[in-house]
Amino acid sequence: MGIDMWTGALFITLATGIYTVFGGLRAVLYTDMLQMFVLIGGALAVTFIGLNEIGGWDNMYAAAGTGFFSVWKPMSDPEFPWTGIVFGAPILGVWYWCTDQFIVQRVLSAKNIDHARRGTIFAGMLKQLPLFIFVVPGIIAYVLAQSGQITLERPDAALPTLIGALLPAGLRGLVIAGLLAALMSSLSSVFNSCSTLIAWDIYKKWKPDTSDRTLVRVGQLATVLMVILGMAWIPFMGKISGQIFVYLQSVQGYIAPPIAAVFLVGIAWKRVNARGALASLLTGFVLGMGRLVAELSKDRLDGFLFTFADINFLHFAAYLFVVCVAVLVIVSLLTDPPPAANVHDLTFATIDHATRLPSNDGWRRRDLGLTLVLAVIVIGVWTYFTG
Repeated sequence: MGIDMWTGALFITLATGIYTVFGGLRAVLYTDMLQMFVLIGGALAVTFIGLNEIGGWDNMYAAAGTGFFSVWKPMSDPEFPWTGIVFGAPILGVWYWCTDQFIVQRVLSAKNIDHARRGTIFAGMLKQLPLFIFVVPGIIAYVLAQSGQITLERPDAALPTLIGALLPAGLRGLVIAGLLAALMSSLSSVFNSCSTLIAWDIYKKWKPDTSDRTLVRVGQLATVLMVILGMAWIPFMGKISGQIFVYLQSVQGYIAPPIAAVFLVGIAWKRVNARGALASLLTGFVLGMGRLVAELSKDRLDGFLFTFADINFLHFAAYLFVVCVAVLVIVSLLTDPPPAANVHDLTFATIDHATRLPSNDGWRRRDLGLTLVLAVIVIGVWTYFTG
């Protein structure tokens, strides 16, 4: 957008860090809710104006070609092969939606289990929008670039270029505000989630008698630390991938599999124990970080190490998940089973339905209907973009 990367990164990170430090989770939730309307409204404006510029959906389809409208890429595709989409992407999804503090903290802040369930269904509905308000504008930018109406220097410049070329001044500012809102929303959520984990799961266990006021201060200091670490990581982003989306997905592919393995096997099998979980997490961490280091230095590698660094990140996620599951199961079987009291209400086999919180039957029936509607929408989207 014509702003130096370091200037923009410094401003956004510091501004987000300030309101997260002083506002806490309440500030994060309210700002996220308000920013949602700005982000979705701005992105919809770009989509509709862009489609109008190229003559509608059919013209876009004809100009871009069927390859842009299919999620099933060849197995040899360097970024998103169909095998990676089927076997690797769900692992990233389980990690993010079921275990990431970013998401879990919001569910735990709900008034009760009915509100938490309804909120997750609503999130699933919202998750269908990015395809049409982020991916479609990218295709529009490609079509306009191919016809010479705009010039794209790199893929990540697609949306800012569309904003500058298609939108009038007032609306352009609104959409840019939406982009900044998306950035700040993600950052604030990460800052707050990390500070909560550091304060409660690390500092509180280290010093159990710590007062609430001190824990708040520790969380604020942790947020400041996250801001500094975030700034320090920026130079490494371009070394992993030249496209921000691929970068984000690939990094998640290195950290998600061990956590997803422990979560899924842990809730499905009561024989899993802490030693097995720890061994699985450590194995996944070592292999995942080894892959990250290898990818950063891939140009200087050959032989097995180059092959290891060059595996598609979604395929790597699937392989790593299998390894972590195997380690988890083997170590758990070779060591003592967990005490029954430790797994009570934690696995499908040990849930005590008599002691669970009551749920409103009317809400549950409506939630089941909404869930079925969401499933139909997802199936419809996948069917249309089979190509």
